[in-house]
Amino acid sequence: MPTLLRILTLAASLAFAPAAASAAPPTPAARPAPLQQLRIHEIPRANEGVFHDRFRDHALRIMARHGFAVRSIWRSEHADKVEFVYLLDWPDAATMKAAWAAFMADEEWAAIKRETGARHGRFVDAISDRTLEPLPWSPGRAGG
Repeated sequence: MPTLLRILTLAASLAFAPAAASAAPPTPAARPAPLQQLRIHEIPRANEGVFHDRFRDHALRIMARHGFAVRSIWRSEHADKVEFVYLLDWPDAATMKAAWAAFMADEEWAAIKRETGARHGRFVDAISDRTLEPLPWSPGRAGG
């Protein structure tokens, strides 16, 4: 009888193994890693105030509508240029690309850029864009 009990126990565990495996959450390696995006806009000094107004009053609101998560915003000066710097959080690269495409195609944003550009001139001299992928041993990462 102990042998029959062992066989039944083994059979039951094998029968339920596929269901348990499919119900388990995906492993961290199966999920895309979250990342951050660093954006640096060089802005003309003459339009710094109106650039800040446009970003604060319009861009942030429209970006939020498209799923942007702005973590922080800074002002910097580098090589005699004024910089507007901000950091975004993204769950993965595909989400980031899709959100940027939607934002750039947003008709409200296009209209605001046309109107403010016609009234104030150039708002941005250059944009640097960096996608930041955390290293597994980076401080702040689980297990890092």
